[in-house]
Amino acid sequence: MNFLLLEDDFTLSKEIRQFLLSRDFTCDTIYDGSLFFKQLKNMKYDFYILDVNVPGLNGIEICTAIRETDKTTPILMLTAFGELEDKVTAFNSGADDYLVKPFHFEELYVRIIALLKRKDKPQLSTDKILIEDLEINTSDSTVTRAGKDIKLSPKEYQLLVLMAKANGRLVSKQTIGDQIWDYQIETTNNTIEVYINFLRKKIDKNFPVKLIHTRPGFGYFLKAE
Repeated sequence: MNFLLLEDDFTLSKEIRQFLLSRDFTCDTIYDGSLFFKQLKNMKYDFYILDVNVPGLNGIEICTAIRETDKTTPILMLTAFGELEDKVTAFNSGADDYLVKPFHFEELYVRIIALLKRKDKPQLSTDKILIEDLEINTSDSTVTRAGKDIKLSPKEYQLLVLMAKANGRLVSKQTIGDQIWDYQIETTNNTIEVYINFLRKKIDKNFPVKLIHTRPGFGYFLKAE
């Protein structure tokens, strides 16, 4: 398993690399975001760890660029900031997880293993999920409603698919936290509510039949009502 680490703190970069090596991973390091894609031309990587604030292209810009052509390689963001809006920005750029500095290396390891397990989960046997006039194509991660394309961030898409798989049954906030954000201790109910609101604006706002529903205190469900 080959990692590419973007981190401009030389001491932290060295410590993370040594830790990954101790867990039988391999790891290359980059200190400047402008050099990131040059490195990709020389080597294929299985996992990216990106610091947000680095010289050259920052981690958010790099994450966004990666996701234009690569939807599946896990991306873990590192940052000194822990506000909800910073997490939303990271997730909307395509990050799979978000770790706030300072952190324990064991937590980093848990996050990495969780993302690798999620990547290896089998996909749905069917390529399409249909609910009313909403169509989710799992083969290329596209969503349409009434024939109109709906652009979703990776986290919004994962949340929509999770609810769609439930076939109209209630999905609790605990389940959403576990399935979409894995072991993120910092994830709160407010984070989930923010993403539900994002989905409502894109999936329901301009359509007469509402599909996303809330059962206060319990969770959410997706069905035509």
